[in-house]
Amino acid sequence: MTIRTLFVANRGEIAVRIIRAAQELGIRTVQAVSAADQDMLAARLADEVIELGPAPARRSYLDTAAVLAALRRCGADALHPGYGFLSENADFAEAVEASGVVFVGPRPETIRSMGDKAHARACAVAAGVPIVPGSQGRIEDVDAALSEASRIGYPVMIKAAAGGGGRGIRVARDADELLKLVPQAASEALAGFGDGGLYLEAFIEDARHIEVQVLGDGTSVVHLFERECSLQRRRQKVWEEAPASLLPGDLREELCKSAVRLAQAVRYRGAGTLEYLYDRRRQAFYFIEMNTRIQVEHPVTEMVTGVDLIREMLLIAGGVPLRHRQEDIHCRGHAIEVRINAEDPARGFLPSPGRIEELAVPGGPGVRFDTGAYPGYQVPPYYDSLIGKLVVWGEDRPHALGRLARSLDELRIGPLATTIAMHSELALADDVRSGEVSTSWLERWLTPPSAGRSDAA
Repeated sequence: MTIRTLFVANRGEIAVRIIRAAQELGIRTVQAVSAADQDMLAARLADEVIELGPAPARRSYLDTAAVLAALRRCGADALHPGYGFLSENADFAEAVEASGVVFVGPRPETIRSMGDKAHARACAVAAGVPIVPGSQGRIEDVDAALSEASRIGYPVMIKAAAGGGGRGIRVARDADELLKLVPQAASEALAGFGDGGLYLEAFIEDARHIEVQVLGDGTSVVHLFERECSLQRRRQKVWEEAPASLLPGDLREELCKSAVRLAQAVRYRGAGTLEYLYDRRRQAFYFIEMNTRIQVEHPVTEMVTGVDLIREMLLIAGGVPLRHRQEDIHCRGHAIEVRINAEDPARGFLPSPGRIEELAVPGGPGVRFDTGAYPGYQVPPYYDSLIGKLVVWGEDRPHALGRLARSLDELRIGPLATTIAMHSELALADDVRSGEVSTSWLERWLTPPSAGRSDAA
């Protein structure tokens, strides 16, 4: 079918991104907003705006009944969920499609299958994709956890089976810690995801976080190479690159092929990402989970491949077969994305909502700033603090790093406290420039000097 009207069930920069892609395809857009988002940029750009409810996300963007009611009222024939909120809620996707509206993303059964992390591991094993040594499915109680941890070997990660975004994770280095942390993790998982199920994985020290972008139409799947997301704070990504630095070429090819195998095994439709841990010492990679949605960091893939992922999602959802063959997709140059948040790193990343009085965006070749903000925009205190994503491309990684440093110097967002200065410092850090980082590096780097900051990866 041809999509005529698209309902955008998200906010901020990703809503702007979706609206622009839809408009280029001649698709009419309806932007869902909370009471706090009536004047966001996406609402200004959309053809129609419809209010879901009060400011809190649970009463607006996360309220499935409110979203479905708004969807019926506006008469849209497709819905794009963006990322976060309801984007990986299989029941919601099922309800959307049951109402005769196209869900721009994978089939509900795929979301459900890959959304349960323990089940996703089983799918990976069946597809011949290596996984981190861990429990065979969910652990039912503390005794089972002790038994599995003994088999896997300490340290182990305790993870929420239905989790994501780094939430619900604990690291136990011995049996005593495991006994204490399993109930905590189960409680947090139940509160955060409505499912207290857990599973265990071996904890790989100083791992690197690598992910592969895939695109499928339910029959055919291609990969768009990999990204590295090792710079993380509290398991939340803050800096992303494509391609991954210091990844051997033969291993890159094997990694990307494994992602295609798994995506094909679940008949993947739309844009998705398979996440891996890379153990550089062993030169081995392990699948950890699949994100059945567009990712925050998708622009770096677009910059190195020239493929507009949101456009492709809309075309596939409208019934157009996958337009790209694997041999036609090439990775050119290097791209870096840094997340600019309304947070104060000097005060423990305290959120800094408020009115943006000044917004000066850098320009020049290979520079992109995805944002939902504008001068005079009021950053609300109710949601994620992301203001925008600064993305740069260079002929190689040193070129991209230089362009990033220059662009960060030009970027002005005032008077709010932001993470711009932190990224400027990171862009000059020796370990970052050499690529010698891991998923634990940024936490150590952020340690106050009095506590002994270390630049060791």
